[in-house]
Amino acid sequence: MNGAETLVKTLLASEVDVCFANPGTSEMHFVAALDSHPDMRCILCLFEGGASGAADGYFRMTGRVAATLLHLAPGFGNAFANLHNARKAQSGVVNVMGEHATYHLRHEAPLKGDTAGISRTISHWTRTSGDAASVARDGAEAIRAARGKNGQIATLILPANTAWEEAVAPEVAGAPAALQRPGLAQVQAAAQALRLPGAALLVDGMVLHGPLGEIALQIAKATGCRLLAPALAARIRRGAGAVPFERLAYVVEENVAVLAGISTLVLCGTQEPTSFFAYPNKPSLPAPPDCRILPLGSIEDDTGWTLQALAEAVGVSALAPEDLVALDLPQVATGAMSLEKIGQSFAALLPDEAIVVDEAITSSRHFIAASARARGHDWLAVTGGSIGYGLPAAVGAAVACPSRKVVCLEGDGSGMYTLQSLWTMAREGLDVVVVVISNRGYQILRGELANVGVTDVGRNAVRMFDVVEPSLDWVALAKGHGVEGVRVTDTDQFNAAFAEGLARKGPYLIEVIC
Repeated sequence: MNGAETLVKTLLASEVDVCFANPGTSEMHFVAALDSHPDMRCILCLFEGGASGAADGYFRMTGRVAATLLHLAPGFGNAFANLHNARKAQSGVVNVMGEHATYHLRHEAPLKGDTAGISRTISHWTRTSGDAASVARDGAEAIRAARGKNGQIATLILPANTAWEEAVAPEVAGAPAALQRPGLAQVQAAAQALRLPGAALLVDGMVLHGPLGEIALQIAKATGCRLLAPALAARIRRGAGAVPFERLAYVVEENVAVLAGISTLVLCGTQEPTSFFAYPNKPSLPAPPDCRILPLGSIEDDTGWTLQALAEAVGVSALAPEDLVALDLPQVATGAMSLEKIGQSFAALLPDEAIVVDEAITSSRHFIAASARARGHDWLAVTGGSIGYGLPAAVGAAVACPSRKVVCLEGDGSGMYTLQSLWTMAREGLDVVVVVISNRGYQILRGELANVGVTDVGRNAVRMFDVVEPSLDWVALAKGHGVEGVRVTDTDQFNAAFAEGLARKGPYLIEVIC
């Protein structure tokens, strides 16, 4: 066996069996090794950001690590934005980054770059294999690192000669290090604090989409505290049967209003709320200045144990059905185009157990509000704020959960960053309905310009925000990538198109002109 073969066998032996890939010349021996192992599902992404975003979406829906295959430092650079989102989402990803042969690095080849340097700016763990005999061990350590602390970015740099030279045998990744836990005194202090007037409990991670959420709700009921969730969660359960989390807001003033009146904020598996950006005369920390912040473990810690201990400390009782969100479907809307109506119809038609990948940016609020009591579903947001996430994450979610319908809410501007993912959807036959909100521009930037105090907007600024002259044709773009699409200009057309997309298998795109 050569080094590349031991790495593939190590991945498979360690239950990493999906690889989102965009390889180049330096990775050909790894590609050959993948070819000889059909039990590894290899998915070609036409842009490295598509591969990293797909691995993020895959982890969010399975909790399992996927691999990416990236070409040298420039290819890793192309993957960087969605690795940023993955890191903020606490997603475990193993990147295999190709590198020139060690003896070739003394020369200034065109694609030579600082592979270790670019990796360390975003990865929690980075290692360059020194020889073929080390590749399997290094691969096992990368997997172990990616599974650590509830999910990390691990990058193994694979020089070409370590891939083709003779190696020994594969290895199996060991279990990650045990998660840290708070002391019992901290738990007791939090239990007492949550009983105080104006107390709130802020949670994140697995608490938002699994059984831990109900424990958090039991704690809130027992203490009378408010139960909060971040505005942009990696994954949150919504709709019928879900825990009714009170979500924070993106807009600074709205977030300040949500947090108003809170005197004690207990953080469990999360961090202190922070404004997305700094603005003149607006707070970076939206909680009240006199609010006492009580950390009870970060997102890297053992949140499950912590919540169980907190529940025992406060003394919880069983939930009643009425404690959870009740189904209350809106009527399907009709008539002229408006995003409020489109959001209403979306909520009425969204199927049970759908996965919603949300990169609709300024349009998201129309879909979020309307679907609060829709059929039960999972919602994935742009955790790191780096756009170009939606289509790749939908690929990963669809690979992760082939029996569930994925709906991707995509802005026309942000979708252009990674539209190559449409081709991957077509090739893999992924069951994704893409709804492109075509408002012909980066609408969020208009609001941000006002937020920084600019009121006099001229031609240059307008041309930085508008996506016109020419306007994008998303139906044609979808067709060029092998995906059938339709354009809608009123609510009735959207209803028919959305129902059609939900009824069929495979990718389908709806361009909403608004």
